[in-house]
Amino acid sequence: MSTEREPAAGSHRFASLGDNVQIDPTVRVIGAERVSIGSNVRIDAFVVLSAGEGGIAIGDYVHLGAHTFLAGAARIEIGDFIGISGRVSIYSSSDEYSGEGIVGPTIPPDFRDVTDAPVTVSDLCGIGAGSVLLPGVTLAEGAGVAALSLVRDDVGPLEMVGGVPAKRIGTRSRTLLELGRRLREARRD
Repeated sequence: MSTEREPAAGSHRFASLGDNVQIDPTVRVIGAERVSIGSNVRIDAFVVLSAGEGGIAIGDYVHLGAHTFLAGAARIEIGDFIGISGRVSIYSSSDEYSGEGIVGPTIPPDFRDVTDAPVTVSDLCGIGAGSVLLPGVTLAEGAGVAALSLVRDDVGPLEMVGGVPAKRIGTRSRTLLELGRRLREARRD
């Protein structure tokens, strides 16, 4: 992994790039000029960032596990202090499969039925391996998503969800919020 300010491949020209960013050379970025990456970020092997018009913003202290996939026309916002496990997919665009349109990015827009809606992962969230977030979803501060979950509705603060479709399964400890507050203060010093 690279610890340089530019990725190892040197070909990405991000909208902004913080300090202490580690990007595996196998990472693929489409629309790098619409991708902002904060400081203290690690992006593991085989991650795909495909930024449409809305762009992708990744905050500080974020980890994107191997094979993570972020894509869509609408904005994808990843807050601070986030852990995203391997094989998580976050979509801000999705074809409708009802038959009202033809599915696929190579089809002209007049023949497709696509939902574009921003996705927000707020500070202090955690997303388990293999989970999928669909367009329009907001994970509120401290929310958690169990592994292999399909999230199609918003998740409240400190709420833990899991399953297909994801349903409330518990609440995360408020200690998380205190730890986040302390880390924010420590990084200001």
